[in-house]
Amino acid sequence: MEKPKKLFIFSGIVICLITITLVIINSVNSDKVIYESDNANVSDNRVISSNALTMMYETEYQSGEYQISSDTTWPQEGYVFNEELSACENGSELSWDDENKSILMQTNTSDKCYVYFDVYVPPKITDICISGANLASCIKEFNSIAGDGAEGIYYHDGQGNYENANQEAGDNSYRYAGVNPNNYVCFGTTASTCPENNLYRIIGVFKDQIKLIKADYTTSDMLGTDGRDYDGTYSSPTSNYKGSMDESTIAAYRWNYDTSVSTLGSNNWTTSEFNTINLNTNYWNYLGSTWQNLIAETTWHLGGMTSNGNTAKAFYDGERNNAGYGSNPTTYTDEIGLMYPSDYGYAASPDAWAKTLSSYSSSTITANNWMYMGLSEWTLTPYSSGSYNVFNVNHLGHFLNARTSANFGFAARPVFYLESNVKLSGGSGTSSDPYRLAV
Repeated sequence: MEKPKKLFIFSGIVICLITITLVIINSVNSDKVIYESDNANVSDNRVISSNALTMMYETEYQSGEYQISSDTTWPQEGYVFNEELSACENGSELSWDDENKSILMQTNTSDKCYVYFDVYVPPKITDICISGANLASCIKEFNSIAGDGAEGIYYHDGQGNYENANQEAGDNSYRYAGVNPNNYVCFGTTASTCPENNLYRIIGVFKDQIKLIKADYTTSDMLGTDGRDYDGTYSSPTSNYKGSMDESTIAAYRWNYDTSVSTLGSNNWTTSEFNTINLNTNYWNYLGSTWQNLIAETTWHLGGMTSNGNTAKAFYDGERNNAGYGSNPTTYTDEIGLMYPSDYGYAASPDAWAKTLSSYSSSTITANNWMYMGLSEWTLTPYSSGSYNVFNVNHLGHFLNARTSANFGFAARPVFYLESNVKLSGGSGTSSDPYRLAV
């Protein structure tokens, strides 16, 4: 089945020069259709009556039965042009012109034509992402069939046909964006009902790897209380919290309370005990060996930024190409990390991508950003014009400008990449029926 074609009503008439292609105007009741011909014996402005055109609509999906339509315009949605059945009595050829969103008729004579439209049912990702399928591959395959925006998935090749596609990451990733897409994964358990603490969400597909973020925040039982960066129970504002945890169980961690750099800590991720002890030792062990085997070792980018007044695209580029503060490393290799500011920015609907992350507290944006959970939480990106500031998502949904010291205690959601060979064993991606991974 073809992808759906959006058929628009044009008020003008398309004229193709030096050709014998006739463009059928989208108003079926229009009294004439005009083409120009390179045949000197054919009038350049031949008028063909709309009575020469009959539209046939399929009665039900895949029924193969059609009925004559009395519509006065081409179908706007729910149907797709059937090129195989559409035909003309005198041999003229009909085709779909995707560029001009019109039916084309190649002819050198008057003709009577029948245009067939099939009922179109959009494909579902669960038609492709089934048990035994490679999770990364089936998401990419679905996007290639259904197109950008279907199931909230956008292909970041910079060529998308939607608002702010020019603000895509341009890394050929497939990212989930918008309002609560079905991107849930049950990780760390095979229990028939997935506990909420085992729910993760797919940020996207990067090359051949799925990138996951914990759906809700973490507790000290998961990340531990040892190390200088544990800061007790989360105590920042919780009025916007969107999760279901008992708020008194949400733990807070400093990004890096390394006072050898400053009394306010350090934005060098490689010296952070939150990184080395709480995430990549305690949380790693909490997951257990069976699930550890599904996680890929990853090189994390530590490029810094000087302002929150940047778009997701600018942050994306800076994370990978900018230096940190002073001699701080720009990459770090381990299994568990945190989200990038660009991950958060691109989780919003595409109409937000041209806006700076400092403006992401807009209620329109937070309502259309599945990654926003309502608490202040850490990202992986340092402020590069000072030794101790780090970018974080504020509880209102936006980024503050270099005023967050590494010794502040905020919530956290671990992030990691799956090995490229991870396959599905079931699930549909909803929170109540998350994808299950083969272990």
